[in-house]
Amino acid sequence: MAGILETRDGTWVKSSLSFANGNCVEVSDLPSGGIGVRNSRDREGPVLNFTSDEWQAFLGGVRMGEFDDFGRIRM
Repeated sequence: MAGILETRDGTWVKSSLSFANGNCVEVSDLPSGGIGVRNSRDREGPVLNFTSDEWQAFLGGVRMGEFDDFGRIRM
């Protein structure tokens, strides 16, 4: 189950696949209608804002495997 944090700015969700070392992001529906993404270790820090269309395009790319090669060691 995802970790959920309720704040005055909304509900922030952290993936249940997050590592215990805190290297994760949290996602929230924003009052403006957009989607916010922030570093879970810096909850008072900057928030990346996406429109719903941008977020859906990103999720579609994830589902299609478009980002699967990022973070892998290349030789």
